Amino acid sequence: MSIRPDQLDQLQMDEGKRLLAAIAARDPSPAKTLAVLSELRRDHDPDLVAAAMTIHLLRQRARGRFRDADRMWFTGEGLEQATGDHVADHRSARFAGCERVADLCCGIGGDLMALARRQDIGALLAVDRDPLHVAMAALNARIARPEVDLTAVVASAEDVDLERVDGVFLDPARRTGGKRTGLETSPPLAWALGLSDRVAKVGVTVAPGIDHALVPEGWELELTAVGSDLKEGVLWSPALATAVRRAVVLDPGSGEEHDLVDGEPGEVPLVEPVAGMTVVDPNPAVTRAGLVRELAAGLGAGMIDPKIAFLVTEVSVTTPFGRSLVVVDALPWHERKVKARLRELGAGPVDVRRRGLAGDVDAIAKRLRGHGGRRMTVLMTRHNDAPWAVIAEDAYHDAGTDT
Repeated sequence: MSIRPDQLDQLQMDEGKRLLAAIAARDPSPAKTLAVLSELRRDHDPDLVAAAMTIHLLRQRARGRFRDADRMWFTGEGLEQATGDHVADHRSARFAGCERVADLCCGIGGDLMALARRQDIGALLAVDRDPLHVAMAALNARIARPEVDLTAVVASAEDVDLERVDGVFLDPARRTGGKRTGLETSPPLAWALGLSDRVAKVGVTVAPGIDHALVPEGWELELTAVGSDLKEGVLWSPALATAVRRAVVLDPGSGEEHDLVDGEPGEVPLVEPVAGMTVVDPNPAVTRAGLVRELAAGLGAGMIDPKIAFLVTEVSVTTPFGRSLVVVDALPWHERKVKARLRELGAGPVDVRRRGLAGDVDAIAKRLRGHGGRRMTVLMTRHNDAPWAVIAEDAYHDAGTDT
């Protein structure tokens, strides 16, 4: 169910607050939602009960992404598109010390909340074409910082007055009917990049698969992942850029941030993987940022193939920028022979990672699965331009166990 602007207002009033509190106290599972709705509709307006339940269910869904999820305001589409705290806090740091930052296409305010949490930012301007999202963004920002100096405007990003604004963050819409629309955005990327002619400090979110040729000279392309989950990229204008390309990995457990920037890695040797070596499967933020060779140089690693992102070292290494595996065996790719070798090694469940070769990964993994106790990974790749397979397992794995 969707929620109307008038219902959002009603939920701020005493009856709405009591409804939300009553639902939160029950915190119903999906199986009990209908029973709770029926109970509350005896004493409250049925439409308002349904709206309150919608907000509660969305808050439940948001708990893993927002520290204040149980107090925030969402629509289903707004939650789907909203930036979680970890990523939003990371990128809001670029605007440290700004007098007034505009969040264009603010949605329900994930990034706006992060900007509001920064006490060193003077004032905020929230802009979106959706009146309900603007209202929710303003409420959410004041959860993050009750005294924030905030102006909320219902308008298209192209029409807003940016006078007295010294920082702009823009997350252009890339969805139609809930589906991604690739590189087509609203506002268009060319207009978004042109903002830097009016305001020096600009950040624009882009699809992770953006063609690097579209990045203007002087701008920085940053790709961010939370763990191994690649999020949106951001283009930072020259006034905010500190590199040409950057990969950021945020640890979802510790909260630590790790970044890798472009450099001059030099020649990276080609290495044939053999048993006992370590193979590193780079984080997608690294591969999309085009920083595989920089990672190789930092690890003292070689590459299995010059065009493929698997790295190999002769010594054990760990890195926040990739998954490290111990090589158990390597051989030319032939599914039947690889399956036979896995059986000899006592393999059970098999994870298949494919780069440089064609094939249905899930179907291949199912066919390769054995009856043993070792969890193994098969890298389908190329070496010396020939199909190759690397059989590996996590470094903590003990042979003959299923850990």
